[in-house]
Amino acid sequence: MFESKRITLFAGHYGSGKTNITVNWAKYLKDQGKRVSVADIDIVNPYFRAKDSEEDFKHWGIKLISSRYANSNVDFPALPEDLYSIVDDKSYCSVIDVGGDDRGAYALGRYVNEILTENNYEFLLVINKYRPLTQNADSTIEVMREIETACRMKFTSIVNNSNLGRDTTCQTVLDSLPYAFEISQKTGLPIKMTTIEKSLYNQLNGKINGLFCLTLQNKPV
Repeated sequence: MFESKRITLFAGHYGSGKTNITVNWAKYLKDQGKRVSVADIDIVNPYFRAKDSEEDFKHWGIKLISSRYANSNVDFPALPEDLYSIVDDKSYCSVIDVGGDDRGAYALGRYVNEILTENNYEFLLVINKYRPLTQNADSTIEVMREIETACRMKFTSIVNNSNLGRDTTCQTVLDSLPYAFEISQKTGLPIKMTTIEKSLYNQLNGKINGLFCLTLQNKPV
């Protein structure tokens, strides 16, 4: 079991996998009997969006907050109209998919004061050793600092989501651990979880602390 706060925010480099983790974390909270909302504030035309799982959210009973332009061919920086409900309606556990890199993080800035005042949140840095621009600790930390500056908010912990998609093996995950540990050591941030596809759990259980099993989000057609 993982401890959770009322608001959970996921941010990281483009393609780090934060949206897939957002979907899975929301389902995890829902399975614990909580009222859950997912806010998609990724306004920079990403590869995946939380809205891609809209039908799943409906089936699970999870509220989705997303821009009217999501999953359209309109590349328009519009935020969802009811986004303030993530800070106003405290009856929900809110999971927020922040935009990639510093550009996407700017959108979070207008809600930071309310989030910090409530002080019931986690801001999770999603890292992936196998992305071209974040293959080492220093380059990943540089992205991290840019995001923090853009949204005026500090990360609280790390999600090691190092993977090669459906080609990920147990060794892929194990080889990423020194990278994640170095980032943790240099930043002082704890590693909250290491994500894996469910089929790898039995092989990695007992070898890595904080395993969080993912169901991979389907790529939109």
